[in-house]
Amino acid sequence: MVLPPKSPNESKAEMIVRMFPHDANPAGNVFGGEILKQIDLVAGLVSQRHAKTNTVTASIDRVNFLRPVYVGNALILNARITYVHRSSMEIEIRVEAEDMMSGKRTLTNTAYVTVVALNSSGKTMEVPPLLLETEDDKRRFAEGEMRMMQRVKERAKG
Repeated sequence: MVLPPKSPNESKAEMIVRMFPHDANPAGNVFGGEILKQIDLVAGLVSQRHAKTNTVTASIDRVNFLRPVYVGNALILNARITYVHRSSMEIEIRVEAEDMMSGKRTLTNTAYVTVVALNSSGKTMEVPPLLLETEDDKRRFAEGEMRMMQRVKERAKG
């Protein structure tokens, strides 16, 4: 069965979460694990929008912690599909922290998450290909394909 292609814009998402004291250490710095959790959640949302089925995280890589996030900040996560293979999707996530008093936004994290689509039996299933409408879409897809090949090489090394 040939699935119709879908644009990255059809599944992109923005998620905003306020950071509270239980998300942070005693000094008020938000735990990296909390940020990773939010990255995983938004990647799942984007992948399910694209695949219209259950999806699971296969890997989170190239997570960069660029700046701290503090209690009281709004965590703003923007996510979009960059690459699709047969059953897997690469989701690019950019995370910003917004100081609620000043309105200043700071890029705090970037990450790539690989997600796999599963059917009702828990087996991998084909997902719609990406409709590459812009030069930016094509560039991101080519870069995503290179990252996927690198991940496959690294897994083969064991």
